[in-house]
Amino acid sequence: MAHEYADLGTAKLQLGLDDDDDSRDVLLQQALTTASRSVDKATGRRFWLDAEPVQRVYRPQGRTVIEDDGTALLVDDIGSTSGLLIETGSGASWSVTASWETLPDNALVLGRPVTALLRSGGWGTGSSRVRVTARYGWPAVPDEIVQATLLQANRLFKRKDSPEGITGSAEWGVVRLSRRDPDVWNLIEPYVLPGFG
Repeated sequence: MAHEYADLGTAKLQLGLDDDDDSRDVLLQQALTTASRSVDKATGRRFWLDAEPVQRVYRPQGRTVIEDDGTALLVDDIGSTSGLLIETGSGASWSVTASWETLPDNALVLGRPVTALLRSGGWGTGSSRVRVTARYGWPAVPDEIVQATLLQANRLFKRKDSPEGITGSAEWGVVRLSRRDPDVWNLIEPYVLPGFG
């Protein structure tokens, strides 16, 4: 499963293609997959949600922020608390940690991911690690990401007609295509992780 952020039917509708015309489906599907992965790379995150919980190990050093009410461990986007398990330790020795809270407050209710785990004490010292078993990703794909994917897929699909990055018409003349679509960028920019983009 490639986890595209938009579906083939909507992409065809945007291009003005008949739904029963499948002559370009392979190219359109490839454009949707490529556009979805380019959104991932540009934002530094992914917006699809794991079907099952996955284990990831974090080293607290350099990933913690001191808050007034404890220490926040910065984690990858968590899109569901179903199956969420937090453990501390290292190697073969892990202990379940029960005293933690998700941050930001109400993130999942607002359709945003959990990005940090708050604990009243610290998250360990030295060689200790934090093992987080969770469903990573976003609770749902934001509308802006869907639209950006459709715009970028449309652009990639039409790019086959301008292999040198130049397009034109008799009315407007020859035009060089820009590297970055400003509408796509405006849609995804609010979702870019700090340090990306």
